[in-house]
Amino acid sequence: MYYRLSKKVSYLSFLLPAFLIYITIMIFPILFSVFLGFNEWKGYGEMKFVGLANYARMFGDEVFRMGLRNNIMIVLVSVFGQIPLGLLLAYMLYRKMVKKADFFEVLIFLPITISSVIIAQLWNRIFSPVGILTALIRIATGNPDYIMTMAENKYLAIVPIMLVLLWQHTSLYMVIFLANLQRIPNSLIEAAQLEGAGEGIIFLRVITPMMGYVIFINSVLAISGSFKSFDLIYSMTAGGPAHYTEVIAVYMYNTTFVHQNYGYGSALSIIIILFIVVSLGIIRAVSKLFKLA
Repeated sequence: MYYRLSKKVSYLSFLLPAFLIYITIMIFPILFSVFLGFNEWKGYGEMKFVGLANYARMFGDEVFRMGLRNNIMIVLVSVFGQIPLGLLLAYMLYRKMVKKADFFEVLIFLPITISSVIIAQLWNRIFSPVGILTALIRIATGNPDYIMTMAENKYLAIVPIMLVLLWQHTSLYMVIFLANLQRIPNSLIEAAQLEGAGEGIIFLRVITPMMGYVIFINSVLAISGSFKSFDLIYSMTAGGPAHYTEVIAVYMYNTTFVHQNYGYGSALSIIIILFIVVSLGIIRAVSKLFKLA
């Protein structure tokens, strides 16, 4: 009896600190955000209960709709851009289609190791009116007065950010795919080659189906990461100009901590969680349909 009790106490002593930390930094903030979402509060003073007014406000909030549109576009470029490109690059490195594959593996992986703030500053210089890209376009078009106006376009301002996200995060999925490709027996690929299959057929008909579960896991990471996108976008544009590059996470930050509207900001945070849950549910259903997970 004493032995069992001491064993339970020892288990509890290991689990309790981690559980309390998890409750403090995860569960309590989420529950408090849910509570704040039904109130109007500036971070000090008395709270005012407003019910579903904060959520109803989103339907007429043009900035929220802009942020949601941009988030959906980032999700699309993540799922249908980063993941397929990451798988293709991983296959090329795995099959040694390029010389010095180890060098290219490090080179491709490098962007994910660099701070998003530094990457933002780097690409801002490239896309600036006096940047490298503008200079190359002037040379190619022969127009020395060319000025890039993409950032002023309501629908195109988000494109540079999407390109940077594609460049930065593809490497992460490449490494995940590469690690799983190394578990595939060489005999399987050799058997396909004996049947006359080329690299394209092997990639599409052999490798891709075997990577089904990994594709599902990467899709989960891509969707959750896309809706939480903040650091790179905030460092590049802070949602500007005129909210053209706004995403929900940036809008939530500005609403909560800049304008001190904690009620509406908390409602936005809950909406982010709901969109992630719904999107993952859709991915799960699609994966089951195609037997990926």
